[in-house]
Amino acid sequence: MKALILAAGRGERMRPLSDATPKPLLPVRGKPLIAWHLEALARAGVREVVINTAWLEDQFPAALGDGARLGLTIRYSMEGRDHGGALETAGGIAKALPWLGEAFWLVSGDIFAPDFVFDVALAERFTQRRDLLGHLWLVPNPPFHPQGDFGLDADGHALADAAGPDGVRWTYANVALLRAGLCRGIVPGSVAKLGPLLAAAMRERRITAEVWRGAWHNVGTPAELRALQGGAA
Repeated sequence: MKALILAAGRGERMRPLSDATPKPLLPVRGKPLIAWHLEALARAGVREVVINTAWLEDQFPAALGDGARLGLTIRYSMEGRDHGGALETAGGIAKALPWLGEAFWLVSGDIFAPDFVFDVALAERFTQRRDLLGHLWLVPNPPFHPQGDFGLDADGHALADAAGPDGVRWTYANVALLRAGLCRGIVPGSVAKLGPLLAAAMRERRITAEVWRGAWHNVGTPAELRALQGGAA
């Protein structure tokens, strides 16, 4: 199982910090935010990681190297160099597919979930479910996103258009297992969003999900970053 870490965004809400440093490289508790994911993936036995980049992208290989220190091989999918800017999530996935294989982990480089485990057994079960295009992790709705994204039905399928039997629409945690087929129709180099593809697959009951109730932060602003630096859970 390989992994793609999304790190191409501009990070507008994190300005002025992100004017000089890509948001995933900002330090949280002594190391870059993205390093928490790299270390967790390495602990889970992942050996190949792709990082997509665009904004200030030359800083990533300079800061992270080739991954050998963690027992990883890191490849950089440089959207800025190759296409002049970020391709959005689905476009970034489509560009990176040749390095990822049929199924892979996906995680955003600017979330902080220090206790999340990239579960090897769950990933193996996902690869055996050929009917599925994705498995998502959802979280309770944060204050900045009270309406949520997706419902969850009693069978564990994500719902694009309604709440589940619990009456709740949850927020997508930006962590997933995906199958390459979800984005294979996108021409590499195209700008494309992931949300519509997920919604279409949900309507075909091809996306499952589960709720993550551990620590999770979408690190969007300098104030949120300061709170994490102070050790807030």
